[in-house]
Order: sequence, then structure tokens, then C-alpha cells
Amino acid sequence: MSQHLRTLQPPPFSSVAPTTKLDSFSLSRFSFGLHTSVSPLISISFGCARQTPAVPLSQQGSLQPEEPVFLYLQPISSETHFDHVLLEAQQFDDAIVVVWMANWCRKCIYLKPKLEKLAADYYPRLRFYSVDVNTVSHKLVARAGVTKMPTIQLWKDSKKQTEVIGGHKAYLVINEVQEMIENECTSS
Repeated sequence: MSQHLRTLQPPPFSSVAPTTKLDSFSLSRFSFGLHTSVSPLISISFGCARQTPAVPLSQQGSLQPEEPVFLYLQPISSETHFDHVLLEAQQFDDAIVVVWMANWCRKCIYLKPKLEKLAADYYPRLRFYSVDVNTVSHKLVARAGVTKMPTIQLWKDSKKQTEVIGGHKAYLVINEVQEMIENECTSS
């Protein structure tokens, strides 16, 4: 199988815009760490690019990007950076979720994409951050009370409110994190 790159052109003398049906091999658009499902005009796929029936611009709706499918967890690289994130969240009276993980931890690696999807579900009212415990000082890890990987904590007013330790199946951890967020955010 060979890859084909093809730019889709509108039909001649037509007032309709081309659209592309995305499949699992198609080119995706990334913007500011957001994965959106806005269709690009160039598609890379195995086989030929497929074109869906054209729809007049008046029926296509807004050209605004849709809700993100997932958000990258924003990395925290130092104790100073962590303090800055907490201070900024406190100024805006926001809660944040901090995911403590390690690059050698298989459960962390498996859980990360599911947490990125969860971050998109709570976007923009809640921000998600990640800390690789191998790249920050042990003082910061001890300050947060992290003893196991992965640990997902909810922070508000520069204080740890609650946490979930993710040592079991990913779907159970995600359910626990959702409960943690809903319980803490509704009780505030």
C-alpha cells in the first residue's frame, strides 16, 4: 500500500466548499494542545482521499472549532512552576487537577490518554497538569504527599483537597477522578 497526498479542489463553477471524511489514518489538526475534529482540506490516507458530498456554506454552520477531543496535560517542571500554577489558580478561584506520574510507570502511560480525554470533557472550567516525579525535586513530591504512581490530586486555594491513587484498572480510576471532581467542585 502506498500513501497518497491529494488536495481536494471544489468542482468548477460551484459555490460549495469541499469537505473531507476523516478516517483513522487522516491528518488531524492540532491547535494550542487541543485536538479538534475540524476537517482539514488536505487528507493523508492509505488509498485515495475520499470526498463527502459538498454542502453549501449556509448549511455548514459555524466555522468555529468543535469541542476538543482531548487536551494534553500541561507539564509542571519545577517547584517554582508548581507554586506559580497554584497561585494563578487561586487568583481566579479555580480548582486544578495535578497528575503525578513517572515515565517508567506502565499504569501512568496507559492512564494518560484517558486523563487527556477527561481533561477535554472538563475544559474550560478545570485545568489538568502533569508532573513527572523523576524531573522535579523530591521536596516537591514529598510536599504533595505523593507515595505511589499514578496519583491524581485536586487542588484548590493552594491546598490539596483530595486525591485518587490509580493502582487499578483505568476505567475505575477515571470514574473515581470524575467523582472526586464532581464532589469537590459542587461542594465549593
